[in-house]
Amino acid sequence: MHPSQAPEIRPIAIATLDEMRERIRRKSRLKGRQADDASITEVRALIGLKPEAGHRRDLLIEHLHKLNDAYRCLHDRHLVALAKEMNIPMAEVYEVATFYHHFEVVKGDEAVPGLTVRVCDGLSCELAGAQDLLARLPALLGNADVRVIASPCIGRCEQAPAALVQQRAVPFATLETLVYEANRPLAQVGNAQEAINFVASEWAEKSLPDAAGQGAPAYTDYDSYRAHGGYALAAAVVNGEEEAETILKAMEDSGLRGLGGAGFPAGRKWRIVRDQPAPRLMAVNIDEGEPGTFKDRVYLERDPHRFLEGLLVAAQVVGVQACYIYLRDEYHDCRAMLQAEIAKLQANPPCHLPLIELRRGAGAYICGEESAMIESIEGKRGEPRMRPPYIAQVGLFGRPTLEHNFETLYWVRDIVEKGPQWFSGFGRNGRKGLRSFSVSGRVKNPGVKLAPAGITLLELVDEYCGGMQDGHTLYAYLPGGASGGIFPASHANVPLDFDTLQPHGGFIGSAAVIVLGQQDKARDAALNMMRFFAHESCGQCTPCRVGTAKAAGLMETAVWDNDTLEDLNIVMTDASICGLGQAAPNPVRCVQKYFAHEIGAAA
Repeated sequence: MHPSQAPEIRPIAIATLDEMRERIRRKSRLKGRQADDASITEVRALIGLKPEAGHRRDLLIEHLHKLNDAYRCLHDRHLVALAKEMNIPMAEVYEVATFYHHFEVVKGDEAVPGLTVRVCDGLSCELAGAQDLLARLPALLGNADVRVIASPCIGRCEQAPAALVQQRAVPFATLETLVYEANRPLAQVGNAQEAINFVASEWAEKSLPDAAGQGAPAYTDYDSYRAHGGYALAAAVVNGEEEAETILKAMEDSGLRGLGGAGFPAGRKWRIVRDQPAPRLMAVNIDEGEPGTFKDRVYLERDPHRFLEGLLVAAQVVGVQACYIYLRDEYHDCRAMLQAEIAKLQANPPCHLPLIELRRGAGAYICGEESAMIESIEGKRGEPRMRPPYIAQVGLFGRPTLEHNFETLYWVRDIVEKGPQWFSGFGRNGRKGLRSFSVSGRVKNPGVKLAPAGITLLELVDEYCGGMQDGHTLYAYLPGGASGGIFPASHANVPLDFDTLQPHGGFIGSAAVIVLGQQDKARDAALNMMRFFAHESCGQCTPCRVGTAKAAGLMETAVWDNDTLEDLNIVMTDASICGLGQAAPNPVRCVQKYFAHEIGAAA
């Protein structure tokens, strides 16, 4: 066809000019829920106006705490406003807020209880009657505005059964005391006691003094600590009067190992991090969530500055630029006290100080794992990292990081001043050093026992705990909390220390010793621990997330399906990312090995 004969093609308008303009306007609008002015104003009142450089991403959890404290929950409208103020995706804020047990996200202005009572259902508290409290307390309170919930171990096992009324600790809780605490004002009563000079080394081979009934016992404040020679060592190290190499040698010669559970030699760790490129950071673990463990709390609430001085010495020797202290949320009184004492130290420093920041956990046991703690300090979900690289090389904010448990740093001053032989001179059965045993359960005198490494369970109970409770005889014990396994009374002569329990299927960990009597069952203790693991699994890896829940279900039956349980044990041990899933099978295997009579047909 000739071009002149082609039919004329006219353009057809698919939209008017006004319609096109409306489409452009719609596309330019922000997607998703937008922050309202009232919510932005409320968020700003708590976290402050946006700094010129913007809000720090790592302070997300701290900001969530401020909202949660003020409103007793996290309203979704506040999360939207917080995301806008911090310039991070709403999905990121939401996934962090919903990860931690102490945060509760609610839609709109949904009503939340005015008061929350958390009753610990950890093993020690369960032995002391926690389940009865949980069953009877709601009816006694008789108030829809009061919520009673079970809580994992709150670190007060020597005061079992223990509870928290909002953030106020209630030791040796009874129905009467909890009803009383729930009905009195929530204002925290300040510690009006006079300062003391608490010297931990004076309690070597003794039981630490009992603070029964005291939510916040008397402690060594900044002025008292300085008046008794405190911070002289830190100042000498910072000012070059004490050689870093001398300090390092003392740490190595003392044999001090990480007292959070891993047991890595402290001096060697200092050298490893010191050899990494600057800037280097420090992360201190006071999350102390292992069921049965409370030693860090007991030391902290009596003498915070001995720990802080150890932190300063380590920071100077290793060349640390900034220190981040991660304290579990359940230790409210300790947090208030530590904040005040750090402020005193910074206001009148004995020497140059590194940056020191105190961070608040939010109820996640997994954050006791070093890399999960680092993720949490960075304001993220507390999920363990894959390794390598190890945090000594790539840790907090991507920098080489010295990670330590609270108690490890607590002994630095004593070891350097008294000499490494002072610490290594203690010990029994061929072991060296001191161990702080958190003892609870069926003993007359529970508490922290500063005993020689290598002491046996029988010696610990008889010499430090006043023996078994009346009406109870030793039946079994857990040497290392939930993770360390369960042993029968026939193993009560095995030395308690690093590396001594592994041949028997357990380990000492943080030295959380829970003692069972003949009226108790090891299978019930193992089930309590497995339910704890299932509740506290971060969910990142399937073997742990699914394995712990499946195992808990199987362990509820009268007769255990040992073949299926062992299949789960193998998968959790071999394929879990971190120690939670890897250690979860320990109590199960111990019951199968040592208490088979409890899980057979006659159980």
